[in-house]
Amino acid sequence: MTQQCFLHYYRQCLLHSSPMQNAFMAEMHDRLAAARKEAGFATARAAADALGVSEVTYVQHENGRRGFKRDAADQYARKFHVSLEWLLTGKGAKERRPRRQSADELRYVPLVGYVGAGAQTHFFANDAPLDEVPAPNGTTDSTVAVEIRGESLGSFFDRWLVFYDDVRRPVTADLINRLCVVGLDDGRILIKKVQRSKARGLFHLLSQTEPPILDVKIDWAAAVKNLVPK
Repeated sequence: MTQQCFLHYYRQCLLHSSPMQNAFMAEMHDRLAAARKEAGFATARAAADALGVSEVTYVQHENGRRGFKRDAADQYARKFHVSLEWLLTGKGAKERRPRRQSADELRYVPLVGYVGAGAQTHFFANDAPLDEVPAPNGTTDSTVAVEIRGESLGSFFDRWLVFYDDVRRPVTADLINRLCVVGLDDGRILIKKVQRSKARGLFHLLSQTEPPILDVKIDWAAAVKNLVPK
């Protein structure tokens, strides 16, 4: 078989093979990138923010420059809703199969308001919850939800639910460079990545598509625990 014939044969095989077959043949980092995109994270940076991990480390895991261990793989599999076995080996069912809950087992948490991911803020419930929404796994008695209104995290996340519970006053070191629900000193409540400012007691707030909000005072902050479509 000539080289030209072989290349034609190879392209035809790729063209007619299924996505699952391609995923089976791919390296672990290729499966990670595919899972991230299918989960709705347009960029590696957005995924790293949602995971609460270093963007540099995550990018190296995804481009294959650095391998990742089972603990990291398990975290990625849970966030991107794929099975750990598929992510590690390419074998088995791709989709994670959570145990089905009965109606009696379903938990609900309060929807306490609507928040902006950009510079604009929306109504936030101060007294009574606006509604109740089904709770994802891992919630506690103090978990609450807010609904994103805006496209600063990307249009994909508009109207998604954000869950959080561990509110910090003041901001603690473990929240730096993590995606958080933040309450500002001027009353705005936003979803942003928190970064330290050079000015003592102030912070920068970052997002994917909006200009950064610089040197603001944060009244309280809580790490995003989960994001799910409404």
